[in-house]
Parts: sequence; structure tokens; C-alpha cells
Amino acid sequence: MDLKAEIRNVLGKKVKAIRKNNQIPAELYGHGINNLHLLVNAKDFKKALKETGENTILNLIVDNKTYPVLIQDVTNDDLTGQPINIDFYQVRLDEKVKVRVPIEFVGEAPATKEKNGILNKTMLDIEIEAFPKDLPRFIEADLSSLKEINSTLRVKDLKIPKGVTPTIDPETTVATIVEMAVEEEKPEKEISIEDVKVEAEEKKAEREKNQEQKEEAEN
Repeated sequence: MDLKAEIRNVLGKKVKAIRKNNQIPAELYGHGINNLHLLVNAKDFKKALKETGENTILNLIVDNKTYPVLIQDVTNDDLTGQPINIDFYQVRLDEKVKVRVPIEFVGEAPATKEKNGILNKTMLDIEIEAFPKDLPRFIEADLSSLKEINSTLRVKDLKIPKGVTPTIDPETTVATIVEMAVEEEKPEKEISIEDVKVEAEEKKAEREKNQEQKEEAEN
């Protein structure tokens, strides 16, 4: 996807005025280039982010020159959640890069229905290495193989696209089925009127005994 940007000459605190004009300040850096201060249209950027994510190549067009970039970082406003600053990282198409991509869980684990198990997801994203052109938006994890309690889905079980290599141990757990904890319910003891009377008499007798001991001590 293409995203147009323009050179930004406004720096420092003055960038606040830029954001009011539906523009976002951005930085471009990477191999063999000087950092560029940029402006991008907020609406166009949100559309690009939605379609490409932060882990696939975006064609950033500045002064009719195209830069293959990754969206390296997005700073959002704490109150509105809207992007207020962007870092683009230029990549070389002939060099592999390492990025984190989300894991997309598909299907349903039979053990959650048939065995009353609980699905425990231990990983939500994964670091991979690939040439920029091969970077996927996500890695798929099929849950249909989890049929028993304690059955486990590992990195080696993920659907890894051609040209993509996970950077972690293939035996690393991605998801597992655990047994549902059963809390033992302790029956509540029914309190009768007689119990209350006995308790009251015991407390009265204890008070009288304490009073007698006090009087003997004073005499």
C-alpha cells in the first residue's frame, strides 16, 4: 500500500498546531539515509495502519521518491487514543528483518466443549525473520488439534508461511488446555435458636466467673 508524506519544517513544540490540521508529525530513518522529518495525513495513515499493520511493508512516498518502510512505532494520545507521532523505518528489500507479528487463533479446541477444559493462550505474538516481501500480517494457530486436557499447541505446530522463520525454540508453548478448577463447597451449618441460647448462656456464665474472680482479688 502507498502512503504519501511531505517534508516537515516545523519542529519542537510548534508541532501541536500541525495536529489540529489533521496531520501527524513523523520521522523516517533507516539504512544509509538521513533522518527525514515528515507530515502525513491522519486519515490516510489510519487507513494504511488498518490495512497493513505494523509488520508489513508500506510504500512511503516523499517528493515522488518511494521508501519501503515498516511502521516502527506509533505514539497515541493518552486521552483520545489518536496517533500523535509516527516512526517509519526504511528497510532494504535484499536483507532479512526481524519483526513481531500477532498470532491469530482459528477454529475451536474440542477439549473446551467435550472435556470441559479451559484454553490458556501463553503467546499472543511471535518474533519472526524474513525478507520484507515475505512478511505476513499474522501467523495462524489452529486450535482444532487440542482434544484432550493438557494437550498443547507449540510453535512448531503453527502455520508458518514460506520464507518465514520463527526466532524462538519450536517447542515453545503457544496454547494449552488446562482442567477447570472445581471449588469444593462447604455446607453451611444451620444455626438454630437453641444454639443461640446455649451460646448466650455460656457467655453469661463466663462474665459472672470473671466478675467473681475480680471481686475476690479486690478482697
